Amino acid sequence: MANTKRLARLRGLPRNIWAVSLTSFFTDISSEMLINLLPLFLANVLGVGTAVIGLIEGVAESTASLLKVFSGWFSDLVHRRKWLAVAGYGLSTAAKPFFYLAGAWPTVAGARWVERVGKGIRTAPRDALVADSIDQKDRGLAFGFHRAADTAGAVLGILGALAAVWVTQGGAEELAAGTFRTVVLISLVPAALAVLILALGAREARQPSAETKLKVGFRGLGRPYLLFLVIVGLFELGNSADAFLVLRAQDLGSNVVGILGMLVVFNLVYTLLSTPAGALSDRVPRKVIIIGGWLVYALIYLGIGLAGRTWNMWVLYAAYGAYYGIAFGTAKALVADLVPAHLRGTAYGAYSTVIGVLSLPASVIAGALWQAISPGAPFFFGAALAFVAAGALWAWQPQPVQG
Repeated sequence: MANTKRLARLRGLPRNIWAVSLTSFFTDISSEMLINLLPLFLANVLGVGTAVIGLIEGVAESTASLLKVFSGWFSDLVHRRKWLAVAGYGLSTAAKPFFYLAGAWPTVAGARWVERVGKGIRTAPRDALVADSIDQKDRGLAFGFHRAADTAGAVLGILGALAAVWVTQGGAEELAAGTFRTVVLISLVPAALAVLILALGAREARQPSAETKLKVGFRGLGRPYLLFLVIVGLFELGNSADAFLVLRAQDLGSNVVGILGMLVVFNLVYTLLSTPAGALSDRVPRKVIIIGGWLVYALIYLGIGLAGRTWNMWVLYAAYGAYYGIAFGTAKALVADLVPAHLRGTAYGAYSTVIGVLSLPASVIAGALWQAISPGAPFFFGAALAFVAAGALWAWQPQPVQG
């Protein structure tokens, strides 16, 4: 009965939710085909160390994230979400051919930066478009479904990369340059399709009054929301780039095919849990669900730090997918709960900016801890901060707004 009701609610989701979700689906097919191989390309082909890999990932996320808050604020000012999102997806697509041409790490860093700038432009307007297009009672379901579609694309993207690796180099332990460049070419097709779906399939949501349009700024976000950002920032300082999970798996003896298999398991679990967790958050306080996800994360990172066998990483990658499925879409829904409708773009921009900007120190710290202490040290650090952040979120008192 519960599944039947959930399916009925899914079928009733508005056109924009489906268009945005399909766009994310095809974008992740493209991105996950190559981004998960990128740290292996840097390490195995270009001979780059973990500190530089952490710097590349951190700078890309952090510099691009500065655009997220501006893009979100601008979408509130003009109340136009769709075309900002289309522009962002288009820029990310245009950056991907440069990975094919890269022969040194600065070229990879530049292409990664531009690709993330596109993400910075699109993320807040896209999330605000989702929130604008759905009633509050179904908000968790909508964001959960969007995350599920996004991650289902990741599953297919990784399977595509796995197939390409297997056909071109079999079970080799290290990634070959030709394999990576083949994957880049294939990834361009779903990336272009994603841009077309959003451009042709989505519509601008309801418009506010002219008076409301003028009342755009950070002051209206409120103290509870700003405290939430501080707590999220504490958690994110220990949440280094997922490239370190890939390198940790390789450090424990996994070959390229095995690593891609782990990523498939991760994304499959993420996909299966996102929609039910989002729907559950429409009935249970979202804060409680996020805390549960963060505690799962802390235990996973402890496990990764202690792991000594390849099979440990298979189990931990599956559990990592559970963390994302439980917490990520729910947090996006909670943002919309906390701020007025006309400030959603600004709120999502600020939220994404906090996460992205802290990716730089988090990834640099992780790279330094890896080299200075041990491969497990970055994960112990992340687990400790996750436990502290979960406690802070438990003490935090949200004050949701209506609408």
